[in-house]
Amino acid sequence: MAQNSNPFSLKFDHLALSVKDMNRSAEFYMKVFKLSEITNRTANPSIRWISLNEGKELHLITSSEPVSVPKTVHLAFSTGDFEGFRKHLTDLKITYGDWGGTPNIITTRADGIKQIYLQDPDGYWIEVNNGGQ
Repeated sequence: MAQNSNPFSLKFDHLALSVKDMNRSAEFYMKVFKLSEITNRTANPSIRWISLNEGKELHLITSSEPVSVPKTVHLAFSTGDFEGFRKHLTDLKITYGDWGGTPNIITTRADGIKQIYLQDPDGYWIEVNNGGQ
């Protein structure tokens, strides 16, 4: 096994997204992905922090700057209940699709992992797959 060549022991900490309506975005992530809000230790009222579990965080930062992000830049979650999550999206009337953008279709990678893609209220792409479980 290769030695760790990272002398700084870097670990992923958080992802910060620029959003137009912080409250709408926070509600989206909490409702759709069943995530929980955590204490914003900056005490800045224009930022909300959401737990991504395992000590990872999503920081939603209010900004009036327009956002344009291609699908190749995306946040990805894996779930052990892929079909249950798809039903949850359908129940919430949230559009999802395959990599090509065909609505309600699943992408299946060559290794058998199933993937769907959806967008948050600001247009950021999110993948949900059944890998890593």
